[in-house]
Amino acid sequence: MKTLVVYESFFGNTEKVAQAIGKALDGGQVIKFSDITPDALKGVELLVVGSPTRAFQPTPGIKTVLKALPAGSLSGMRVAAFDTRMDVKEVNNAFLTFMESIFGYAAEPIAKALVKKGGTLALPAEGFFVKGSEGPLRDGELERAAEWAKKLLN
Repeated sequence: MKTLVVYESFFGNTEKVAQAIGKALDGGQVIKFSDITPDALKGVELLVVGSPTRAFQPTPGIKTVLKALPAGSLSGMRVAAFDTRMDVKEVNNAFLTFMESIFGYAAEPIAKALVKKGGTLALPAEGFFVKGSEGPLRDGELERAAEWAKKLLN
């Protein structure tokens, strides 16, 4: 199965998760959103898109890529979305907890955009935790990402 993992990363955490997912997908191609070409989706059967959560949403770069996809361009393709996020419970800030309850994280809007472009959601959107706002990743998150990715192969 031809797989493609597209991501954006600011502090390297989302890139590490994307690489772990790509490796678990039997060597799926992993590319930064800025390196994607019009031909990148040709023959892809599974597309995974990941972004750090910034202001409770995907990065502007990921949103731009998703918006640029023509309607129906993901028809017949399985899709999945992930993000990296801090745990608002760990921060223990009432305002952030309130905002998260309203806006959520980046993975859910990515998944919705992929489905809107014709994709079939392979698994619910997933989030991987970083310590603080810049990381590093919590212990065990790369292993959890690999396990999540293996479920995409079924």
